[in-house]
Amino acid sequence: MSDVQSKLWGGRFQEPTDAFVERFTASVTFDRRLYRQDIAGSVAHATMLCKVGVLSQGERDAIVDGLGQVREEIENGDFDWSVSREDVHMNIEARLTEIIGVTGKKLHTGRSRNDQVATDIRLWLRDEIDGLDAELQRLAEGLLTQAEAHADTIMPGFTHLQTAQPVTFGHHLLAYFEMLLRDRERLADCRRRVNVLPLGAAALAGTTFPLDRHFTAELLGFDAVAENSLDAVSDRDFAIELAAWASLTMIHLSRLSEELVLWSSAQFGFIDLPDRFCTGSSIMPQKKNPDVPELVRGKSGRVVGHLNSLLMLMKSQPLAYNKDNQEDKEPLFDLVDTLRDCLKAYADMMPALVANKDVMRAAAIRGYATATDLADYLVRRELPFRDAHEAVGQAVAHAVAAGCDLAELSLATLQGFSPVIEADVFDVLTPEGSVAARDHFGGTAPAQVRAAVVRGRQRLNAGG
Repeated sequence: MSDVQSKLWGGRFQEPTDAFVERFTASVTFDRRLYRQDIAGSVAHATMLCKVGVLSQGERDAIVDGLGQVREEIENGDFDWSVSREDVHMNIEARLTEIIGVTGKKLHTGRSRNDQVATDIRLWLRDEIDGLDAELQRLAEGLLTQAEAHADTIMPGFTHLQTAQPVTFGHHLLAYFEMLLRDRERLADCRRRVNVLPLGAAALAGTTFPLDRHFTAELLGFDAVAENSLDAVSDRDFAIELAAWASLTMIHLSRLSEELVLWSSAQFGFIDLPDRFCTGSSIMPQKKNPDVPELVRGKSGRVVGHLNSLLMLMKSQPLAYNKDNQEDKEPLFDLVDTLRDCLKAYADMMPALVANKDVMRAAAIRGYATATDLADYLVRRELPFRDAHEAVGQAVAHAVAAGCDLAELSLATLQGFSPVIEADVFDVLTPEGSVAARDHFGGTAPAQVRAAVVRGRQRLNAGG
């Protein structure tokens, strides 16, 4: 058999593919990871072809048994992947035909590599989504555990990275829990659109064979069947949507990373990261570098870059399938791998994080974080808010000049800024009093943090 005739599509060609072009256009070096999904799709397709009478029961069984042997060879490392066979689909089909003979050539009846690869990617991505969701849940649970443990731990809340008002560390961590919960909701929504069967669309127009696409969907666990054959083979919306979701999730992790890097520095000292998630310096023996948060922060750019790649891949593509779409796999594979690793690292690290409570509280005091509480106190004494704001501003300026906190000013000094101030003012000038006063739904009061943790576990167990 000539080189050109050895190609499964080579019937109309008169000369072999250029050796460089063969390597340039092949995808088997990276799409071989789809072998499980490719085999599962082929088993379902053969079973459906048998049901509608295109294959006999014996032919179906031979194909299924042969595919089982192919899978065993791949998983045992005995499979000979060939660039000349271009991709995972033709490698598996060619090996199947070697094993069972001419019956193997019947497997591709009623389908094309166009709908085959679209099915494989959706099957693979569906499995990966479930794995990503499990890691998201683990990280969310870790945040809830830490939030519950630190419902009373005082820290400064920031705006513009300047001390703003006291909050609890638990309340701060619950903000990231909310982000992750939204990420889980978006992922579940994305999964619904991934879980649509393209198989049966064939190359672009459907097929003349009496396929039962709904039966195939049932066998493979798809929720729905693609309605339009052109869209089924050329659409990569589901991959782009997953990439957009991954990008937003990585932005959330990057924001958390930035805070962990700051908080673990000597200048903040709010937290200690476990040694096993850090590295040292090759020259400075005192260094403990927060490599995991830094790397997660850096990898956010990698994932966002893959989103842009997929968007540009689809821009200007006419219907239906084009070879461009071979370029969808490497960015999709890498962004899923990257995000899964980042989530795993954080899910492992978060429960072991140690908060330095005294340092956090001292930082909250240093920044005049209870100034707003003093203004609220004056408003409750019927002073107009703008007048209260001015009086407190003057008090803060005085405390800055004196080098002390508002709570360290004498009652007489405070009354010099407003005569309505009385001795009970000191109840609101402590950080504990400040956070306790914010005792409403969504507030930072310890009681509210504990209640939010309870609700958070219920929402998490309900799937978001």
